[in-house]
Parts: sequence; C-alpha cells; structure tokens
Amino acid sequence: MYAVIRTGGKQYRVTEGQTLQVEKLAGTAGDAISFDEVLLVGGSDTPKVGRPLVNGASVKAQIMGEERGEKLVVFKFRRRKNYRRKTGHRQTYTRVRITGIQG
Repeated sequence: MYAVIRTGGKQYRVTEGQTLQVEKLAGTAGDAISFDEVLLVGGSDTPKVGRPLVNGASVKAQIMGEERGEKLVVFKFRRRKNYRRKTGHRQTYTRVRITGIQG
C-alpha cells in the first residue's frame, strides 16, 4: 500500500517502512506524528483519489531526528558598481520513518 502526502509545501509518495527527509517539523526524536493531508491512497485494485484530500485517511510516522542539508551559497553581484554580497545558509530537515497508512 502506498500514499501521496503533502507536507512543507511538497508532495511525497510514501510506503510503509520507508524513511524520508521532509521540511522541519515540530517534535523530537522518537515522537509519533500523523500526516492528515493525504492526496491519494493506492495499492489495491483501484486507488482512492481525494478532491483535494481523501476523507478519513492518515499516515502515521515516527521522527528519527533532525539533519541539516548542504550549504547553499547566495552571491549577489551588480556589474560595474563594485557591489558583491556573499551569504549562504543550511536548511534544516526532519528524517521520519513511515509506520502505517490508514485509508
């Protein structure tokens, strides 16, 4: 069985037992969370497609920890104006393990 969930402005296709990296969520390692924005549940003969969400469907997950992505460099430059600005940041992600899909 699989599902398509929406979190952090992105959509993910998940299966039970899968680990994935999503935008930062509130909680600490070991906490159980639930994704209620389920767009599609499949795996049987006919998938359930939501308009926009599937009624009564949810995906249970467990937080495994937080990680930081690689550094992104932001360089601003205006030619002939002696204007250069170099900044950057590292995005924080949450790694979760899918424990169950109810559809």
